[in-house]
Amino acid sequence: MIRRLTENDREMCFEYVSGKPAENLFIIGDIEAYGFDTAFQKLWGDFDSGGSLNGVLLKYERNYIPFSYGEFDAAGFAEIMKADPEWKILSGLGEVTEKIEPYLSGEEKKRLFYYAKCDRLTGKGTFEKVKKASPSEAEKIIELYGHIEEFSTNENVESRRRNMEKGVARTYYIEEDGKMVSSASTGAENTLSAMVVGVCTLDAYKRRGYASQCMLNLCTDLLQEGRELCLFYDNPEAGAIYKRIGFKDIGMWTMYEREAR
Repeated sequence: MIRRLTENDREMCFEYVSGKPAENLFIIGDIEAYGFDTAFQKLWGDFDSGGSLNGVLLKYERNYIPFSYGEFDAAGFAEIMKADPEWKILSGLGEVTEKIEPYLSGEEKKRLFYYAKCDRLTGKGTFEKVKKASPSEAEKIIELYGHIEEFSTNENVESRRRNMEKGVARTYYIEEDGKMVSSASTGAENTLSAMVVGVCTLDAYKRRGYASQCMLNLCTDLLQEGRELCLFYDNPEAGAIYKRIGFKDIGMWTMYEREAR
């Protein structure tokens, strides 16, 4: 049976998803930030005959994320999405979304990413050259991203500064010649986990180990705070760098995007 979750279900739902904090980074963060009944966020639960959760479905704005440890009413979750004229994106662990895929139209654009997490570093050391950015340096971060060819982001300076001030994002960086040349950041931080994003170095400063140094300082601090780390990647070369410092693949993250209507 599927029903809408309410604030009365918070403890049960949080206990369910927090069993895998890295895998459920977005669901955990959105529950903590926005709860169960806002204009742009809703949650549903699929329950067995004994009243235990089989799966959870989150809607955040036009995006849906499902999670389950095993079998769940995939057809029912698909019907909720298809009945929503706002629905644009379905994303989640491949082992979960593949159960919903047969009930979609088949016209959605599908993309696959490697999903990796880290709960212990194998890389060593922290580096004095690496600095932690303050919210006042948000403009420098966005300027750096603008020079990275493979980056495409709609984030602006105001959004970056706001997220840093709120404590859901941070950036560690290296400066050379009076400018930010390499960085590693987080997004969607919550009490249990954080997403590593924005790992980059300007072309002229590559092959110096700067990105790895930024990553090590960032990850060291987050792990000391008791948070699991996760990230997406689709570039095997980048994946090799992450694995050297302690990240391990935990599956594929799948995204289905509907054509604009």
